[in-house]
Amino acid sequence: MLIAVASRDGKEINEHFGHAELFYVYEVEGDSVTLKEEVRVEKYCSDDPDHGLRKPVLSTTAEALKECRALICAQIGQAPQMELEQLGVEVYAAPGPIRETLVELAKVI
Repeated sequence: MLIAVASRDGKEINEHFGHAELFYVYEVEGDSVTLKEEVRVEKYCSDDPDHGLRKPVLSTTAEALKECRALICAQIGQAPQMELEQLGVEVYAAPGPIRETLVELAKVI
């Protein structure tokens, strides 16, 4: 299964969904975790006072990740979580080491 991860360093799940400009997409099969691609996106959160009007950015990011079974990030707001879940992507806020977290998550989804 494909799982997207928001990470600043490619080792830890340590990025807020809205601050991510890069998502790592891994294929997880049992204990095997393989990086499949890196998906670059426009950052959803900004200092823009019209932040609430950034729906097109959110839609583009969700569309780019729609092939993933799940997304894991350090934190996520309600609007992005709902957008992803409408596309069938399960969302988890679970900071920690990427590989170990992905293996454990794959056991329960």
